[in-house]
Amino acid sequence: QAQLVESGGGLVQAGGSPRLSCAASGRTFSTFPMGWFRQAPGKEREFVAAITWSGKSSFYADSVKGRFTISRDNAKNTVYLQMNSLKPEDTAVYYCAADPDGDYTDYVTWGYWGQGTQVTVSS
Repeated sequence: QAQLVESGGGLVQAGGSPRLSCAASGRTFSTFPMGWFRQAPGKEREFVAAITWSGKSSFYADSVKGRFTISRDNAKNTVYLQMNSLKPEDTAVYYCAADPDGDYTDYVTWGYWGQGTQVTVSS
């Protein structure tokens, strides 16, 4: 059974630098592009970052470009999201996703999802 499990969220002060992890199991996720999305209360799920299966290319939403970094360790079946210079508007549930079939910025194209991890940024 394919499974993605996020960890690393919590309460963080503005300017903080937590790292989220997403552990994958049950499929050969090392061959899939992987991504991170987030959803704030009352808002749609939005694209944050994505990385190719090899890790050689990555893509970011304008709102996080220069502050967040996505990476992966295929030997560990794990994807990371390093978040720096956090702002209160980064507060959301962060979701890991795998295997997009189309526009990677559109959440409906992703085939696998984790349960999400809450990140709350205090000012």
